[in-house]
Amino acid sequence: MFARTKRLTLRPGWPEDAPALARAIGHESVVAKLGRVPWPYALGDAEAFLSQPRGGHEPRFLIEMMESGAPRLVGGIGVSDVQENSANLGYWLTPDAWGRGYATEAGHAVIAMARHALGIRRLTASHFVDNPASGRVLAKLGFRPTGRVEARTSRGRGGEVPAVMFELDLDDDRCAPMPLAA
Repeated sequence: MFARTKRLTLRPGWPEDAPALARAIGHESVVAKLGRVPWPYALGDAEAFLSQPRGGHEPRFLIEMMESGAPRLVGGIGVSDVQENSANLGYWLTPDAWGRGYATEAGHAVIAMARHALGIRRLTASHFVDNPASGRVLAKLGFRPTGRVEARTSRGRGGEVPAVMFELDLDDDRCAPMPLAA
């Protein structure tokens, strides 16, 4: 799957993306906000991630923006842990892309895919307590806090970190149907 938004392209990652991926995610300030990413992040980590099998029901995308007429990798977003009609949404951006609305823009596209192309009825998400900016992104995407704070593993931090839990019911009236092109 691919998606285009007003400013972004969401596409699968390929082996030749490993150097750009390592540069984009390889910041301690990024890795500290993620659960599954090791620190330090090296080229081999990017190569291993990009070589993982991708199922059709757990899409993972690289986020690209155009810069000086050429695409530049600025983040990643995906749906994982698909079970029955539920899945988890996760995303990250490289530091110089923070605060520009890219996570929200990419999130809207992936939520539409989850609902219409994958038939997912409920999304979950979380953010570490010390990353409230991610909570604001989730709120803009329509997620609601569950009221739970749970310990989540952070490989980059080497332990458990408290995380605020969110959910989004895709059958909710706020998620208006979107036509899909064949």
